[in-house]
Amino acid sequence: MIPFAIAGIQMNVSAQQENITAMGHKLDVLMARFPWVQMVLFSELCALGPSPQHAQPAGGPAEQAFCRMAAHHGLWLIPGSIFERSGDDVFNMTPVISPDGVVVARYRKMFPFQPYETGIRPGTEFCVFDVPEVGRFGVSICYDMWFPETTRTLVAMGAEVILHPTMTDTIDRDVELPIARANATINQCYFFDINGVGDCGTGRSVIVGPSGYVIHEAGGGEETMPVEIDLSRVRREREVGIRGLGQTLKSFRDRPVEFPVYQRSAETESYLDRLGPLIKPTRNTRAGVPLPSPGAMGASGTEPWTAPEDGARLAAASMPEGGFAAPGDGGAAGAALGEPLGAGGPGAPAGGPAIF
Repeated sequence: MIPFAIAGIQMNVSAQQENITAMGHKLDVLMARFPWVQMVLFSELCALGPSPQHAQPAGGPAEQAFCRMAAHHGLWLIPGSIFERSGDDVFNMTPVISPDGVVVARYRKMFPFQPYETGIRPGTEFCVFDVPEVGRFGVSICYDMWFPETTRTLVAMGAEVILHPTMTDTIDRDVELPIARANATINQCYFFDINGVGDCGTGRSVIVGPSGYVIHEAGGGEETMPVEIDLSRVRREREVGIRGLGQTLKSFRDRPVEFPVYQRSAETESYLDRLGPLIKPTRNTRAGVPLPSPGAMGASGTEPWTAPEDGARLAAASMPEGGFAAPGDGGAAGAALGEPLGAGGPGAPAGGPAIF
């Protein structure tokens, strides 16, 4: 047996203020309660929130604070990630800090969440590091796990545990849970997928073992998850197969084919190129449906709205004389204009009904 204790910390992350102080407090409480923990993992962008305006250079004040925390408690610390500024570029970067308070590795997220994580440069180097007399660990961040090649490569480099900080505050967290489990299962490794709560996450962190069993799935609130893993279990699974069955890594090693999708050949790229540019959808995004001609669009780029005849008649019948006054400041603003909010009032298209 090769035991090693890792704690994931799912904590409230503010997008408005720094969270480093709160992270230090969580770490103090964790180590007072569970002094046997040897490594701690926080969520993506936990320290300074999701704004690239808070980017710091590698070795900056945030990283220095984490080095002091790691040395104080004598543990391995993966403090989620921060935006790292390097010249004119900004990366989403995770530092790996040893129990001596030394940064032994830095990983830059390879797949920023495009088209929403805009302006962030992707990293190009994989990250593995060794814990002496324990094993090899790999690091990936959030959207990286949607591309199974990332975990596969880390495992091919010898990683037995994947440390995966994430920041998911959207409706697809339920989709990510089976992705995390699949990454652990097909690669026969431990997978720690730690999310935040509050402004920067919906929780539901998950820890999966090399047999594909879920060790723990968190709820939607703050939670501390200390878990002792056994790396000999990884080695046994890889030797005899997951649950004594499929030996996926050996099968991949002995594969009879080189996948053409990875060669960027015309055969595989032609269809992918037809998917169009990687851009954020807008209100006028309609797959396969032609847009109206520019002359049919309003000044704002949207189609002008015309009420059906019955709808217009109903609106006119129900509107009090002089129009509706908007509540609060809107009503005061309308009154100050000295015009009713009916047809021809502020914001109404010529000859059309009022827009509320």
